[in-house]
Amino acid sequence: MFTPSATREDIVNFVVETVSKAGSNPCPPITVGVGIGGDFELSAILAKKALCRDLKIRNPKPLYADMESEMLEKINKLGIGPQGFGGTVTALYVNIEQHPTHIAGLPVAVNIGCHVTRHAEAEL
Repeated sequence: MFTPSATREDIVNFVVETVSKAGSNPCPPITVGVGIGGDFELSAILAKKALCRDLKIRNPKPLYADMESEMLEKINKLGIGPQGFGGTVTALYVNIEQHPTHIAGLPVAVNIGCHVTRHAEAEL
């Protein structure tokens, strides 16, 4: 739970640090869902919902779309890489879902998805 005075950079750094601490445990390349706002329970649900959003669709709000891109870039610079063997692809995407929240707090939840949330489609 962040305080209302938390900055955008505080949130970005928290998400990147969370992925860094997870290391190779979630079997990268991973998908990252971030929930911001609501109460803490809702922020966790939003983080799960973010994992299910189509990876080609950015957040419609420019502020959050920009944060998604910044987080993805910083996560991939961690160098964890596929299966933790190193490289530049630690995450495939970062999606953020947000909700209004009480002015006294700023809940942020991170949900890391492994192979289950990777999306692929083919037509023969």
